[in-house]
Amino acid sequence: MIPTIEQAQALLEQYNREAFHLRHAKIVSGVMGWFAKELAPDEIAFWKVVGLLHDLDFERYPEQHCIKSQEIMRENGIDERIIRATASHAYPAVDIRPEHIMEKVLYATDELTGLIGAVALMRPSKSVSDLEVKSVKKKFKTPNFAAGCSREVIQAGADMLGWPLDELIQKTILAMRSLQDEMEL
Repeated sequence: MIPTIEQAQALLEQYNREAFHLRHAKIVSGVMGWFAKELAPDEIAFWKVVGLLHDLDFERYPEQHCIKSQEIMRENGIDERIIRATASHAYPAVDIRPEHIMEKVLYATDELTGLIGAVALMRPSKSVSDLEVKSVKKKFKTPNFAAGCSREVIQAGADMLGWPLDELIQKTILAMRSLQDEMEL
């Protein structure tokens, strides 16, 4: 089964209660939808569902992240493509390498959305609306800033996509800007 956005949201909320995790899932879902418009316009809803469910197990089972979620999704009859895509974003901790363009975008943008969000909060506007690539790059080079956002994963994601890091950052900023009306970014 390929769940609707509403069904995916309901499943997400069964395993996640913290506002931070729910917000992150919505941001990644929106970013995935933005990229799908450019890269796979017939699969926008599918990409958004993958983004919404990518951290399904993280709040309850952080030590089994992307392992437990595979079990949960199979129990709920979720399509194997979604299971694979969500698990692949934890590569190499989970031995499923991102191969499909959608998996590579998820891998590249999951950590990056966190870094961009942290940089935006440091700005007077506290928004991505006036955020520039150079500001993100400056903080990217500061390991102690948003230390939980893996620079290695972000760079590896850009490399997997065959995009320069600046291009990945710019597109992800634009994707996050597109969500401003729905969410306070």
